Amino acid sequence: MSALLQAQDLTKSYPGPKGMVHALAGLSLTVETGEFIAVQGPSGCGKTTLLLAAGGLLHPSGGQVQINGQDLYTLSSEQRAQFRAANIGFVFQQFHLVPYLSVWDNVLAPALAQPVPDARERSRELIARFGLQERTHHVPAELSTGERQRTALARALLNQPKLLLADEPTGNLDPDNAKVVLACLSEFARNGGGVLLVTHDLTLAQQARRIVRLKEGRITTG
Repeated sequence: MSALLQAQDLTKSYPGPKGMVHALAGLSLTVETGEFIAVQGPSGCGKTTLLLAAGGLLHPSGGQVQINGQDLYTLSSEQRAQFRAANIGFVFQQFHLVPYLSVWDNVLAPALAQPVPDARERSRELIARFGLQERTHHVPAELSTGERQRTALARALLNQPKLLLADEPTGNLDPDNAKVVLACLSEFARNGGGVLLVTHDLTLAQQARRIVRLKEGRITTG
């Protein structure tokens, strides 16, 4: 295996009502190709901040994030957005689907930011894979919670990313749909991708290859 994601000495601080808040405090983490890592810890320990910094969505106060050897934060905002579109898939608890777009158009949305070979064919395949064929022309408000998350997963996979970042992706799901999400993440890692998952669900975390525990912006185990 080789390093897919390398976060080195990450810090992130911002002012709070009682002084500076140190969301990340010198955190280092590596995700290898084919590796599935779960991140756990109490609320406010820095889990989501780590995920956003790792995905190029939140500029750290200090440290370095590399994906496939590319230092994300030496890129301009536009270059970083292009790099994200080509290399990273995001799955969030709240789905972040475009409310006025159909399932079909939501799944195809990443192709607007980055050309995707055979995007329409991949969209059809992913919609079928997640059992959404009969919902293809429905908008998110017409979907169940599980269908929305499956749509979000299909969208995240459209551009064949190297890294999947998932923030509490099963937090709103029933057990059956949670299993679908877990199976997708596990398969993605088995096929050579990297997965970094934030979850409070210990049962879900135990399916990962490695569990990393955070406390006050630092890794305590893992």
